Amino acid sequence: MLHSYAFTNVQSFFERTEVSLRLTEKASTRGWVRTARSGLRVSTAAAALGANGAGKTSLLKPLAFLTWFVSASFTGLKPEQTIPVEAHFAAKEEPSEFEIEGEDSEGTIWRYVVRMTPRHVIHEALYRKKERFGYVFVRDWDEGTRSYTIKQQDFGFNPTEASKVRPNASLIATAAQYGVEVAKHLTDSKLHTNIDSAGRHGLDSQALFGAADFFAQEASLQEQMKHLLSTWDLGLQDIRLREVNLKPTVTSAPDEQQKVWYPWGVHQSRNGTVHEVPFFHESTGTQAAFVLLSELLPALANGGIALIDEFENDLHPLMIAPILSLFDNPSTNPHGAQIILSCHSAEVLNLLHKAQIYLVEKDQCESRAWRLDSVQGVRSDDNFAAKYLSGAYGAIPRV
Repeated sequence: MLHSYAFTNVQSFFERTEVSLRLTEKASTRGWVRTARSGLRVSTAAAALGANGAGKTSLLKPLAFLTWFVSASFTGLKPEQTIPVEAHFAAKEEPSEFEIEGEDSEGTIWRYVVRMTPRHVIHEALYRKKERFGYVFVRDWDEGTRSYTIKQQDFGFNPTEASKVRPNASLIATAAQYGVEVAKHLTDSKLHTNIDSAGRHGLDSQALFGAADFFAQEASLQEQMKHLLSTWDLGLQDIRLREVNLKPTVTSAPDEQQKVWYPWGVHQSRNGTVHEVPFFHESTGTQAAFVLLSELLPALANGGIALIDEFENDLHPLMIAPILSLFDNPSTNPHGAQIILSCHSAEVLNLLHKAQIYLVEKDQCESRAWRLDSVQGVRSDDNFAAKYLSGAYGAIPRV
């Protein structure tokens, strides 16, 4: 389970910013909390709210970037490519820093720290907690020799191979390619997200085809998706997936055909007649819920994190509660999956505890974020939505 992540000098955030899902023993939540294997109380949901352009997406991106960098930077980047990290425009020449802490299924707590520019990693370190944190490896760039000094402790990566680590790749991602067990264990991440370095993925044909392809391969999750959509008052009786041939494009060969899975909505009229409607003719809300479930259900089924930007986009506000409840109910969330989301709907504020809410604001081109329970005078029984909309907490549009 994720405990926290932090970052400095990343996009619109210049100062160090931390997103923590840890809860104190005294925090009396409204739900969405688990006691992890380590004995710590951890939230299974956190939400970020703020005005347009405040930096909500930028608050989520570092977690997606860290997950990718640790697991896929070795295979995902060519040796000559730069690292897709963007510093604040007022500090372009300064490095960006990231830190993440969490525990695995056995209750072992890990901490990973990395400092980098787009050109190369400057410092990278992995720590494991026993009685206290001790390093597993530390990697530092030596400007004089233009090489890395690496020290290891129970990491198990051959020093000769470790010394060849590329400047644009994580030592963990590199070691995993050489079969190092600790590295393979840590790269087995389960992050499901709708964002990448460019921002949120839009609701388009590729998103629908991708979701349909996923559900076509996952029979049990397909049934769960059908059940949820048909019970959310969308007018759907069923959803059918069929493999269809797309027409050749201008750039493809005349006889070249691409097969994709395509969803159809099944509706029953008053007289009992059944009608199939192509999903492109369904409402954008129905399409959005279908695509969203392709990110949420695998996290719920296997454990992991769902990182969702603009969570309620195209959805009715009253759908937020039943979707979030999937992460609160042990029967639908048996492995303690977590969801971290951004949204504009104040409805979410009266569902979550003040320790599960982040507010984001931008001033003079610098974003900052704070957890609501850090604001003095905020009571657990306050009407968070009403107070937020009145401007009592800040992080609201000045229209």
